Amino acid sequence: MRTRHIIAATLCVVALTATTAACGKSGTPGDSAAGASGAPKLPTYQVKADAKVEGSKTFDAAKSRGKLIIGAKADQPFLGFEDLSTNTRSGFDIEIAKMIAADLGFSADKIEWKTIASANRETEIKGGGIDYYVGTYSITDTRKTSVSFAGPYYIAGQDLLVNKDNTEITGPESVKGKNVCTVTGSTSIKQIEPYGAKITQYETYSQCVDKLLTKEVDAVTTDDSILKGYAAKNAGKFKLVGKPFTKENYGVGLGKDDKALRDAISDALKAHEDNGDWKKAYDATLGLSGSPAEIPALNRY
Repeated sequence: MRTRHIIAATLCVVALTATTAACGKSGTPGDSAAGASGAPKLPTYQVKADAKVEGSKTFDAAKSRGKLIIGAKADQPFLGFEDLSTNTRSGFDIEIAKMIAADLGFSADKIEWKTIASANRETEIKGGGIDYYVGTYSITDTRKTSVSFAGPYYIAGQDLLVNKDNTEITGPESVKGKNVCTVTGSTSIKQIEPYGAKITQYETYSQCVDKLLTKEVDAVTTDDSILKGYAAKNAGKFKLVGKPFTKENYGVGLGKDDKALRDAISDALKAHEDNGDWKKAYDATLGLSGSPAEIPALNRY
């Protein structure tokens, strides 16, 4: 879901040194600031030769087909974003997925990305449509009855995004009777409902943001990491209000009974946290906001 670590307005200044796309209209690349002159560079990941995950049918199937199929988001600037003009993916979640893939023996060109809406994540994982999923996926006890998680690899918190001229919404306690938008299947719905908001649901956050731009909804709620990305992309139009009112642990989703793969992914996360790749990936994406991030402790089970 969200985070206290994200894209402040200063990001647009950085982005402009390379391109105006990061702060442009909807549909333009969301995180083109990464790699700009003077900006932190993304790390490269050493692909493990002869990687093995004994006892994982998912891993065996991926090796047989010669590629990994990874589920991700495509509309979250600086987290999981797809540039349709270049057919490329970028963002912190994408980097997390790539560093895991490298430790499993797959280079970036051996990844097939599959965009999956929040409401369909468990279905895709359980049905074998993807090998694992990295996309602002909060670890919850309810979800753990259907799928497994490796992580957390990041901690976020739910917040509210409103138009810059909105003075009525100042936090969750002020949304009673207001039209608040979020995505179907997200944990945001249950977290905001007790405050009396009218809930509007769409499949993607970008749809919610479009409705906020036209003032058809009063606010968008989800993780602060996601919201700050949209605030930066639409510089001067939005603002975050109040303080994060939940704690969201982002995890890598995978098949429920695949302990071997879960352990391998946990090992990969730990290795790239320890060797500095995690921080480099963060600094070149979400860290462009100037907000620091702490690496969360892994929860192995």
